[in-house]
Amino acid sequence: MGLLAGCGPAEEAKAPEPRPVRTVTIAKREAGETVALTGRIAAQDVAALGFRIAGRVAERPVAVGDRVTAGQTIARLEPQNETNAVRAARADLVAAQAALTQATNHFVRQETLLAQGWTTRALFDQAKKERDTAQARVDSAEAQLKTAEDLLGFTVLTADAPGVVTAVGAEPGEVVQAGQTIVRLARQGGRDAVFEVPAQVLRTAPPDAVIAVSLTDDPAVTARGRVREVAPEADPVTRTFEVKVGLADPPEAMRLGATVTGRLVLDARAVIEIPASALTHADRAPAVWIVDPGSATVALRNVEVVRFDPAKVVVAGGLEVGDIVVTAGVQALHPGQKVRLLGSRP
Repeated sequence: MGLLAGCGPAEEAKAPEPRPVRTVTIAKREAGETVALTGRIAAQDVAALGFRIAGRVAERPVAVGDRVTAGQTIARLEPQNETNAVRAARADLVAAQAALTQATNHFVRQETLLAQGWTTRALFDQAKKERDTAQARVDSAEAQLKTAEDLLGFTVLTADAPGVVTAVGAEPGEVVQAGQTIVRLARQGGRDAVFEVPAQVLRTAPPDAVIAVSLTDDPAVTARGRVREVAPEADPVTRTFEVKVGLADPPEAMRLGATVTGRLVLDARAVIEIPASALTHADRAPAVWIVDPGSATVALRNVEVVRFDPAKVVVAGGLEVGDIVVTAGVQALHPGQKVRLLGSRP
């Protein structure tokens, strides 16, 4: 009998223990969220300077970082060919002027003889034609001399405005082509803080917002500015837009290329924020686990995310004030599972 008693029904399996989870209770708050982005200082006006003619670089007395003034020589080409062209043009002009003098004297004599009746109209017309032709040759020689002198002047490259040399494109001894960049000059004047901005920040930013900019390695160095230019097309890799913020009276410490942090306060409005750890997916859309306080069970609910970062998520729809959202342990849950709250925070 004892043996038969040992073969009785197995004890009923115990119900699984509720899974402990951490939660947060949803509450709306008025928030003017601050968005911080990292960027760099750049000149508002940058020019790539090059020679108008081809040639061999004889000298380039400036280097990266040098400050230059308007009219200062920043590079020269070897001028032998252009100098010889000027000499040849001057010689042609002298010859043309001599021929003009001779033709003019001949015309004057023919004019006098015609008035006295000692020459014919045909000879007078021929003399007049020779004088006009000689004058045209002088005009052409003068134009050729001017062109040759201009080409000689093009062998000297000067700064068109004060600024700082940010890059060089050729060294002495190199043969360069017309228009090739020899020096990149950041013209003195305005400075921009350049940022790569996500599309969602552009959409939610207030119009004509004031951007607070500070040096990343020295937050005490600050400046303020407004958006001056927004790239019309997103970067194909990062999918962000380049935004240039024109700075008003930037301090000297904000040198070109310095790393800066820009902060923008978005419009204050009622928002719902949850920790980023609460976010999961359902039906290929963002979702969160909601705890039913009556039955202590969980269910998935899709939400509409406006903005997120590594720490928090801003939700536009799908949650109501008072909802209890699971913030830790979301990957181990299933619909209808009982849970035990470890703690909630408003």
